[in-house]
Amino acid sequence: MQTPEQSSRPRTLRHAAYGVLATVVGLAAAHLVAALTVPAASPVLAVGSTVIDLTPTPLKEWAIRQFGTADKIILVGSVTLVVLLLAAVAGIVAARLETVGLLVLVGLAGVAGVLAVLRPGSGPLDLVPALVAAVVATASLWWLHRVDGGSPGPSSQGSDGPSRRGVLVASGGLAAAAVAMGGLGRWVTSYRLGGTDVALPVATDPASSFPTGLEERFPGITPLRTPTGEFYRVDTRLTVPAVDVDSWTLTIDGDVDQEVTLTFDDLSAMTTVERDITLTCVSNEVGGPYVGGARWLGVPLADVLARAGIDSTKADQILSTDVDGMTISTPLGVALDGRDAMIAIGMNGGPLPRENGFPARMVVPGLYGFVSACKWITRMTLTTYDAEQAYWTERDWATDAPIKISSRIDTPKPLSDSDAGTVVVGGIAWAQGVGIEKVEVRIDGEAWKPAELGPQVTDDYWRQWYFEWDAEPGQHFIACRATNKDGDVQTDVRMTPFPEGSSGVQEISVNVG
Repeated sequence: MQTPEQSSRPRTLRHAAYGVLATVVGLAAAHLVAALTVPAASPVLAVGSTVIDLTPTPLKEWAIRQFGTADKIILVGSVTLVVLLLAAVAGIVAARLETVGLLVLVGLAGVAGVLAVLRPGSGPLDLVPALVAAVVATASLWWLHRVDGGSPGPSSQGSDGPSRRGVLVASGGLAAAAVAMGGLGRWVTSYRLGGTDVALPVATDPASSFPTGLEERFPGITPLRTPTGEFYRVDTRLTVPAVDVDSWTLTIDGDVDQEVTLTFDDLSAMTTVERDITLTCVSNEVGGPYVGGARWLGVPLADVLARAGIDSTKADQILSTDVDGMTISTPLGVALDGRDAMIAIGMNGGPLPRENGFPARMVVPGLYGFVSACKWITRMTLTTYDAEQAYWTERDWATDAPIKISSRIDTPKPLSDSDAGTVVVGGIAWAQGVGIEKVEVRIDGEAWKPAELGPQVTDDYWRQWYFEWDAEPGQHFIACRATNKDGDVQTDVRMTPFPEGSSGVQEISVNVG
């Protein structure tokens, strides 16, 4: 014979499932509405973005180190799991106190709505997806309770209990609706992100012909040019902005002679340059993957600023803002010191991909991306560091972060097995703004030996290298280091990425059979 506690357990689980299902339907409806209006206002994304902003820097760096580019997927999954657990509680509570349970769902949606409208650059429209989630979720839970047997309460259902057929039909219908709305929302988002087909100008000052890289001779070495679709992406966004190039503008304001607003056509009509430049993320650990080399097409940053007039400016900072309010600070001096800083509109012969800033982004050789690479840029404000702080400087990252000399072993892979005999050790090295003079390899702590260098592209571009090693059986340790053209040697002092970039020498272990 079942105890009262045992007999009530299936009912509790059933109502928990109702709460979860109702919330899933509400989230799917909200996702569809967000896809049609403001994708970043989708409730889970709004909460997830706030979690990113509030997460302490050491924890962020740990997540990037442990999960790489999958950190956003894990974050969204974690937020969704917490929401669904709370939804299950709401379903259980609603079984006896319907109003209270429904208010829990409204409260969850309300939190998401508040966080959505508090995001930089948000407006009243950002609240709509959360309102839709609240209405759809509460209506779904209310209906499931009616199908289950009437008004909630300990004596609400008849002696025969709820109709299994009715519950299955209602639950199946809601689940199908959730799948349909979620799928349609994904399709709408993909459709809005699909088009980057814009006419690019022919470069007024084109780059030199691009050499053949070592990757054809030595498989495993990073290609000399990173394919556009494989270029790294590290940012705080959980969704890629869908920017309409026809309505996009770039405004230059602040401490300038006159405020200027440029369209994409205005930029394209200016003098354009084509340059091969390697970009590096400050989150890149020693030997890490967040570095890429590409050919960029753009307008010199100094020319863009000159449109607004900066001869008499007292500014020392360019405060860049993207289409959703994210801010990046860049020292004004780097726009004027002769380096190939630009507002880029093309990459590797085509338009910028949406993931990397379409329709325009800032590219500044020699600086880590967090102080230079504003993607989806829409405003540049000339100001001072005393007057304004950007997103990362508010979080105690450096204000001026030149990229450090670094090198990486691409082949062989750490902990891999190799046959005895000649083993090619190879990789890349970079020292943007100065260039790589040499790369050296050390085996098992012995003397450093020079590696062979690949073709020189520009001083702002990485350089491939290789070393032919006569490997003997056993476990071995391989290290590499680079020297730039000024004679500065890559330091062996280990530093974490925070606050101005990692440093140290990469050393890997391999087994030779």
